[in-house]
Amino acid sequence: MSKKTIMNWLEKNQSRFTDMAKDIWDHPQIAYEEVFASELQSSVLAEEGFTIQKSVGDAATAFVAEYGAGKPIIGILGEFDALPGLSQTVSTTHDEVERGGPGHGCGHNLLGTAGVEAVIALKNVMESEGLNGTIRYYGCPAEEVLSGKTFMARDGVFDDLDCAFSWHPGASNMTMSVSTQSMVSIKFHFKGITAHAAGAPHAGRSALDAVELMNVGANYLREHVLDGSRIHYVITNGGLAPNVVPDEASVWYYLRAATKEQVADMLERVKKIAEGASLMTETTVESEIEAYAYETLPNEVLNDAMFDNMSSIEELVFTSDEQQFARELVETVDPKIVEMSKSMFGDAFSEMLPTGYANLKSMHAKTMGGSTDVGDVSWITPVGQVMTTCAPVGVQVHSWQATAAFGSSIGFKGMHLAAKTMALTVFDLLNDEELLAKAKQEFVENAGRKQYISGIPSHVKPAQPTKTNNQFAVPM
Repeated sequence: MSKKTIMNWLEKNQSRFTDMAKDIWDHPQIAYEEVFASELQSSVLAEEGFTIQKSVGDAATAFVAEYGAGKPIIGILGEFDALPGLSQTVSTTHDEVERGGPGHGCGHNLLGTAGVEAVIALKNVMESEGLNGTIRYYGCPAEEVLSGKTFMARDGVFDDLDCAFSWHPGASNMTMSVSTQSMVSIKFHFKGITAHAAGAPHAGRSALDAVELMNVGANYLREHVLDGSRIHYVITNGGLAPNVVPDEASVWYYLRAATKEQVADMLERVKKIAEGASLMTETTVESEIEAYAYETLPNEVLNDAMFDNMSSIEELVFTSDEQQFARELVETVDPKIVEMSKSMFGDAFSEMLPTGYANLKSMHAKTMGGSTDVGDVSWITPVGQVMTTCAPVGVQVHSWQATAAFGSSIGFKGMHLAAKTMALTVFDLLNDEELLAKAKQEFVENAGRKQYISGIPSHVKPAQPTKTNNQFAVPM
């Protein structure tokens, strides 16, 4: 009867959370600038009787909302940051709301809101039935720069959790049994000597030359890394004018691999390349780590429980208008990309808007190309994750098409399915000590001797919102 109570409450209150997700979509703010979403969600949870702890991990927009007392302590992870340059209306043509502005091209307006929806539903049933236990919603900033949860983890806010749950908007309803890559974000800053590039080039020592030589070396390194590893970079400062030898230049690298240990090995090699470039150009070099996310450690026990609950929910129904919107959106995507997407997860991606449910246990040992700071949490406590249909198959996240889908009724329907799945599964764990024990045992067996240590050095602090709260500010 309690699960029916949860479902009835969620059905009755859907519009409230649709409005919240739409409100956050209408006010996109990038990493560490998410003041609007953070204040909206924390204030709603406070009104519902949750205790709020703000500025967690020294991040101004990070917060924890808690209800209940005692064991078990179960968390739901939320995110709400947008991406720069992905402003878009809910339309099937590229149409920016604001030129060059941010947009929710990864669906975090949905991701965090589903967590708020789930914990409030759980709070109501816990209150009415006198259930013991503690539930928490974690308002996590800056997932897009892969560091928000790492700063929070470094602060110890996940240490006492018995388990946690998350989800991600996608193009199918499935368990997230696949791992994501570990990743380090690091900036290299070279310093040289300025000079007139024509009148006295011999007097200069070009920091830009050092950056470019470093990039050449890193590109040669690509041949000598493990399969699936990634090296990407952008030059963030290349000098001020062609006729002035640049005395300062910077380059920003992302290094990815299947495990944090593999990333650490790549990082040491890239640092040596930077030192070599410095020697060749008679410049100096310093580096700063800005993010260092672990690979994710899937938990099959929790994923199976989420799948069972998802399967008990009536399948999504998309209207003819939604089907047409999806069809026209997919037509704007390169057909080769659409076909590639269809092949990724087999039958789970067989429809344009999948409505069935898939438990892809066969993907358990595989690693996908992306990264997430959810990985940090998954090495502290068991984490269960699902994906739900919030966009048509073929639409890629971090695109204007994704922003359009995640602001549409398609995205909202997938969000409500995720909220129901998480709420029902947390309810199971509040009532089933044996299920929680199995999830913990799997975690211990899979984590082995690997202990979580934050990859971000202790002296590095998260960026703070700009004084003007400029939503177009570039993330630090």
